[in-house]
Formats: sequence, C-alpha cells, structure tokens
Amino acid sequence: MNTTILLIGHGSREPEGNDEIHTFVAQWRARQPAWRIEVCFIEFAPPGLHDGLLQAAQGSQRVLVLPLILNAAGHVKMEIPEAIEHARAHCPGVAFLYGPHLTACEPILAILQRQLRQCMNALDMPDPTTTGVVLLGRGSSDRQANGDVAKMARWLQEDGHHELVEIAFTGITWPRLERVVQRQVLLGMKQIVVLPYYLYTGTLMQRIGRQVAHLRAQYPQVRFAQSPHFGLEREIFELLEGRVADLLEGTPGSLLPCDGCKYREIAHDLGHGHSHEHTHAAAAAPAPTPEAVVALAAGGAPVHRHAHAPHGADHAHGAAHPHPHPHETAAA
Repeated sequence: MNTTILLIGHGSREPEGNDEIHTFVAQWRARQPAWRIEVCFIEFAPPGLHDGLLQAAQGSQRVLVLPLILNAAGHVKMEIPEAIEHARAHCPGVAFLYGPHLTACEPILAILQRQLRQCMNALDMPDPTTTGVVLLGRGSSDRQANGDVAKMARWLQEDGHHELVEIAFTGITWPRLERVVQRQVLLGMKQIVVLPYYLYTGTLMQRIGRQVAHLRAQYPQVRFAQSPHFGLEREIFELLEGRVADLLEGTPGSLLPCDGCKYREIAHDLGHGHSHEHTHAAAAAPAPTPEAVVALAAGGAPVHRHAHAPHGADHAHGAAHPHPHPHETAAA
C-alpha cells in the first residue's frame, strides 16, 4: 500500500521558524529515504491544511497525518480533524490515519532536562537549591494543553534537584513570566533559568528574549539563563518514527483520542453538525501487519520503536464510540 506521511506544523509569521520545520523534514527524509514525507502548515505559510492533505493523497492509498505540535488545543482537536474530513470527502479511496501530537512524554522531557543542564553549566554558581526554574509555555484556552505544561514542570522537579520549578505562559492564561520571576526572587532564588516550552522559533520566541532582557535589568542581583527553543533533536525524530510504526501496526491508542471533545461540542452547538468519524474511519480497514512496517522502511533506516512514548489515551479506538457526548445523547 502506497503510504505518505504528512507532518503538520503550526507555521510562523517569521520565515525563520518555517525554515526550521522544512529543515526538520529534510533531515527526516535523510533518516528515512524510502518514506514519502510531506509537510503543510496550519497558518502563516504554504501549503495550508487543505492543500497539504490533498497533495499528500495524490498517488497514495494511505496518508499518516502527524501534528508536529507540542500540545493539543483547538488546532489539533478541531481544525485538523475538520480538514481531514474534507480530504476524505474529496479522496474517498484514500485512508487517512490521524496520529497524536507530540504531547508531554519522556522524549520531550529528555530534551528539557538537557537544556536545563546546559543552562546550569553556564551559571556562575550552578546550585539547584538557589536556582529557580520557569517552564514557559505558550498558553491556551484548553486546560488539557495547559495541564501538559504543568505535567512537564512536575516531571522536571521529580527527576532533578531543583526545589522550585514553576510554570508560566506568554499569553492567554496565567501566570505570566514576570509574576513568577517576582515570586521566585522573593523566595530567595539567586539564579533563575527560563526554559521556553517551544518548538521552533517565531515571534513569541523573540518576545521571550526581550522579556528576559528586561528582567535582567529589573533584577540586577539575580543571574538569568535562558534556553533556546527546540525541534531538531534526535528524540523528536525517534518519537515520530514510533508514531508511524504504531499507526501502521494498528496499535491501540495510536489514533488521536477523542478525550475532551470540548471544541467539537461547541461546533455542534453552533450548527456545524459534523460526525466523530474522523478518528475512527481508518479502523474499518484491516490493520497493517508488522511486515507493512518493514515494507515502508525498506531501503531506509529501521523504525526506532525504543523511543516511543505513551500517548495518554484512555481507550482504544474501534468502530464504536465508547464514551458519551452530551449532544449525541440528547439527539438520541
């Protein structure tokens, strides 16, 4: 079966951020030369979602859709599934399998831990007991997305020696970076490490740099260190390769879970009237055998199953929809 892998990046107003995603795709193609890997963007850069899905479907019998996104909010839960439904309607002979976003997992934790170590080594006195850590996320109106940032901060604290690891957000929700730094200074931190929880560069990464520069001037008695964004690390390639293997094998939980369908219910209330089959349609087709995984990788590097991390799915997806939705119950 001809298979295409479609990576979906967010897209940035800054061309440098989009260039970094294209660099990632080029490096992944070099790792897996036998795979057909394409890319599209949610906004700010071509090709967009609809064009990207249709282009990926050309000459393919199956498209594996993988969001190159850290947290699941409106884009992952609503916009991408709707675009996939549109593509299914235009390409009825193509199976679209929608895999999970990167999510809070061990490979991402390993990247953050490495960045924290590098920041600590750059400080004059790398003492974790007097060094506060701020994990800085983008911020979302979706509590699950914000909760993933809190989860990663807790993991950093559990596996390290820092007494103070806190979260902050650049927008939409609270607390903000300035308030968290103020609290850490009042608690006696002599050094503060700011870890942006960001894939690739963009306008917000530039803003973070300006914020940290302002904080250095505001608190001259405190030494600050800021890590860069990430996105080209080995762990991300291996994580996505694990996603591909799971989708091809039909591993339970390999499709994006329907947990927290807040956006879908809102859309239904506004008269959108879509179905939930976007996460289940591929289940009707026979699950690819392990040999299919080998066939996809033939001539390329082997699939790295060892780095695959749990998706956090609470249930496996079959043809049935095992959890109730209020709007569906009311309509029954």
